[in-house]
Amino acid sequence: MNLNNNKFKPGLYCVATPIGNMGDITFRAIKILQESDLILCEDTRVTKKILQKFEINKKLISNHKFNEKKNLEKVVEILKNNKIVSLVSDAGTPAVSDPGRILVKECIKNGIDIFPLPGASAVSAAISISGFSDNFYFCGFLPEKQSQIKKLFKNLLLLESSIIFFISPNKLFKRIDDIKEFFFNRDIIICREISKYHEEYIRTSVGELSNVNFSRKGEITVLISEPRKEKLSFNELKESDKREINQLIKKMSIKDIVKKISNNKEVSKKLIYNYCLEKKNEN
Repeated sequence: MNLNNNKFKPGLYCVATPIGNMGDITFRAIKILQESDLILCEDTRVTKKILQKFEINKKLISNHKFNEKKNLEKVVEILKNNKIVSLVSDAGTPAVSDPGRILVKECIKNGIDIFPLPGASAVSAAISISGFSDNFYFCGFLPEKQSQIKKLFKNLLLLESSIIFFISPNKLFKRIDDIKEFFFNRDIIICREISKYHEEYIRTSVGELSNVNFSRKGEITVLISEPRKEKLSFNELKESDKREINQLIKKMSIKDIVKKISNNKEVSKKLIYNYCLEKKNEN
């Protein structure tokens, strides 16, 4: 393929880089990096490996969440002088759960052209092999605090879509109970080290998530399926059962309530669980 016919205009280029396998870089990404007057990157050590692989020798400036505001004036001035500046992250598409959005906004403000160079993305890669709805909500990295996560999950229950987020393996272990509390009746896929040698895809139900073993190393992308189509009616629950649940909802976990109410009764645990969840979300 002849790449020399590609003419690049001055401006900011958001260049996707491999998320694991170096072979996933695009021809256009290599070409624009060769043509750049400046390359902004999260970690110069990571980006240098890509440049060395493809014999590219260009000036790098570290541009991460702690210094991107400081870089703004200098970079915008370079762009105003009709230069080509490439923005990359350590892996994947920049400005998507990675630094870059601040610079993009500043370029829009100053009338500077911005061009995307599409390529590797953990989000689209994971969605493509999930089998879940392609109508999805991307959360980025989950919040740090449990209260914030619960608030987010509560809002996501209203969506008729699949859910995708980034999280470290250790944090996923800590948040299993939160995931089960809100998405018990859904399916889940854990994507670890996408496109790398040790890539792994674990498919299970949220209800069985506690029984799943996976490595605590590497990068993880998690997908939760869209809500199931079936409409559950609470009419099968006796009023006495509802009253008991209403009394217990603030004292016991949903898991314990389901066990208590369903014991020695011919009533669906799923029915009890969904009623509990409905009451819990009203509070």
